[in-house]
Amino acid sequence: MSESNNNSAENSSADTAARSETTDSGVDQTSMPKHSLLSRLYTGTGAFEVVSRRRFYYGLTGALVAIALLSIILRGFTFGIDFEGGSRIQFPATEGIETSQVEAVYTEALGFEPVTVQTVGSGSSATVQIRSETLDENQVGTLQTALFDEFQPEDKNGNPSVNAISFADVSETWGGQITKKALIALVVFLVIVSIYIAVRFERDMAIAAIVALFFDIIVTAGIYSLVGFEVTPATVIGLLTILGFSLYDTVVVFDKVEENTRGILHLTRRTYAEQANLAVNQTLMRSINTTVISVLPVLALMVVAVWMLGVGTLKDLALVQLVGIIVGAYSSIFFATPLLVSMKERWGPVADHTRKVLARRATLAEKGLGDKGLEDKGAETVRVGASAARRSAVAPSPGARPTGKRNKKAH
Repeated sequence: MSESNNNSAENSSADTAARSETTDSGVDQTSMPKHSLLSRLYTGTGAFEVVSRRRFYYGLTGALVAIALLSIILRGFTFGIDFEGGSRIQFPATEGIETSQVEAVYTEALGFEPVTVQTVGSGSSATVQIRSETLDENQVGTLQTALFDEFQPEDKNGNPSVNAISFADVSETWGGQITKKALIALVVFLVIVSIYIAVRFERDMAIAAIVALFFDIIVTAGIYSLVGFEVTPATVIGLLTILGFSLYDTVVVFDKVEENTRGILHLTRRTYAEQANLAVNQTLMRSINTTVISVLPVLALMVVAVWMLGVGTLKDLALVQLVGIIVGAYSSIFFATPLLVSMKERWGPVADHTRKVLARRATLAEKGLGDKGLEDKGAETVRVGASAARRSAVAPSPGARPTGKRNKKAH
């Protein structure tokens, strides 16, 4: 009885060692050279489990969407003057001027507070921008005189001048027209994208890509609502730009998925999900590089726009691109491909193929676990046979390194 228990323990430990030290090709991985995390990340053999952990990423994605929607519903957006209408007052900032001083002069002159007062730019290019409700001619004259008396802004020639204070009125109608045209552009973009992906790849990939784009839109808009960034026409333009970036990244991953899964239904060693996860690993470094390279010039644009030139339009454009690029990179890696796999494995030939592969592995595993009651004389043979069967039954180890060509019979 004791010897039988010992044999069982030895069989179990041998099988465990075989599981951890061999790949699906039966090659001992302990004899293979070890590579660093960065090396495996760069070569696409990083063994990052994305698809198999899709429930976690679905939960994270759902949480982000829920937070974004709650913020949009409860807080709303801070629309710029182009959408809400009103007056914009601008003049060169003098040395030592504070926004609180400008607010005090405005309130004292007109009897009510401005919507916003901010200083943009730095040095000689610094300007003070006041956003308020629509002002009539008398209010404009009163405010212009009060601001000039208090701050003495200078014109381009360096002379104090009341004309250095500029006024601009924006109608709400114009903002409504911008919104309508932006929505039309978004719908047209999504329709064209859907048709292209459905023709270039397939229907399920088109659906997954469009859902990922809607995720990008909702989360980016939610961040704007949550933080209180001002929504301007430049924001809308930037949003359409980052949707193109996100789609590009998703299409690159899907192209690799299509390559890896071509003819998968005729094989029984790997599932569609495992090949899709391999595709994500193989394109992960490219996605990271693209994101970093895209973010750097956007950050430079923000520094130039806000700190040096004080151009509000460039700031709005760079801000939405920065947020959208990061959100788009997340969706293309951790949401689009897992969603595609879930759709494939729910119905259709891929679902049947996955069940067949898993059933085959289960059958081989059962065969490998048998014959535990054999006598000591054949114990070693049983252990070797069980380990070999177990290797065939277990799914290929993620990130397993290539081991060369398999042995072939001589012809």
